[in-house]
Amino acid sequence: MDNYIEFVKMILPEFLVEHFNLVRTVKQGETMHLYFEELNVVPSEAKDRILIAHGFHNEITIQDFPLRGN
Repeated sequence: MDNYIEFVKMILPEFLVEHFNLVRTVKQGETMHLYFEELNVVPSEAKDRILIAHGFHNEITIQDFPLRGN
């Protein structure tokens, strides 16, 4: 997936690219599913705090405009 990161940066919101890794893509007909995993990085403003991970929320679907008919 690393080969595609520059392309992904052009079409996805900056926040998504900075805080998540693209781990899998699946094409189903005219739909492309992109799967991301959140990076385990503590924000700089919280470096001096004790943080406890409580897991992740359920998977969500974000719909966006078609890109070249897909």
